[in-house]
Amino acid sequence: MLNYSEALKYQREIRGLSQSKLARETGLNQQMISWWEAGKGLPNIDFCVQLADYYGISVDELIGRDFPEMK
Repeated sequence: MLNYSEALKYQREIRGLSQSKLARETGLNQQMISWWEAGKGLPNIDFCVQLADYYGISVDELIGRDFPEMK
């Protein structure tokens, strides 16, 4: 499982987005994105939902949450 900051950065980078472009397209503050990706803070749930919706993924996927296999 990735930590939150790594997962947020991963989702942005696999889409070829810079922090600036992500900020422009989502209306989020670029400094906040940088702060989160540096592991200096965590986005609140509203920002997580906004990013997950933008990427078309679940919040669980956004934050790198792994699920154990069903048995």
